Amino acid sequence: MEYRIKQLAELSGVSTRTLRYYDEIGLLSPSRKHGNGYRIYESEEVNLLQQILFYRELGVSLDDIKKIVWSKEYNREAALKDHLQQLMEKRENINRLIANVEKTIKELKGEIIMNDQEKFEGFIKKQIDDNEKQYGEEIRSKYGNDKVDRANNKLMGMSKEQHSELKNLTDELNETLKAAFEQGDPSSELAQKTYELHKKWLCFYWDSYNKEAHMGVAQMYVDDSRFTKYYDKIAVGCAAFLRDVVFINCE
Repeated sequence: MEYRIKQLAELSGVSTRTLRYYDEIGLLSPSRKHGNGYRIYESEEVNLLQQILFYRELGVSLDDIKKIVWSKEYNREAALKDHLQQLMEKRENINRLIANVEKTIKELKGEIIMNDQEKFEGFIKKQIDDNEKQYGEEIRSKYGNDKVDRANNKLMGMSKEQHSELKNLTDELNETLKAAFEQGDPSSELAQKTYELHKKWLCFYWDSYNKEAHMGVAQMYVDDSRFTKYYDKIAVGCAAFLRDVVFINCE
């Protein structure tokens, strides 16, 4: 079936202005254009627009969507299966939060009693899922599924007090790292304190401490741009400085 741009806009809920913009950037162009200015979209373009909207719903940028859908390796069926998996994960997170809200309402009515850990289960699980999505593949390939699963279970089992302690520790670590970085000496006393705080922070997630693993994590902060970006928000160069601090103290 064929659609003019206005018809496709009405069908999809996407404005004609957006469709024209997609054409300008080479993301989605009509199958043909008539001399009178009419844009004609056919089934292939309709299917592609559906995929684009799926990716947009998942928060993927237009630049990245363009790279994906116009890649030689792009497979529509595989993409749909991936969309389905991610949407199901979203649904699980939403259902978990809904259940948490429902239980909280019942507690307010005096129908049940929730312990402090239950009140934060939904939020903690979402945090774990988000970390898995962003860093899971690298972490699991480096340290193995068993260690990562144990770390996630340990995080889920933390009490409200432990989570509060972890947050305070994270703030103290970042503040101390920044101060040590400004001194510029990775072997200073302040840098050693940074190392001890980072070690303590890791032990919130790890079953046991290992120097080689600590050094591996610190090196990953430099090798992986996502981790580098996090630490360089504290100050540009902090990721490499923290790596040096960890190596000096571990060695």
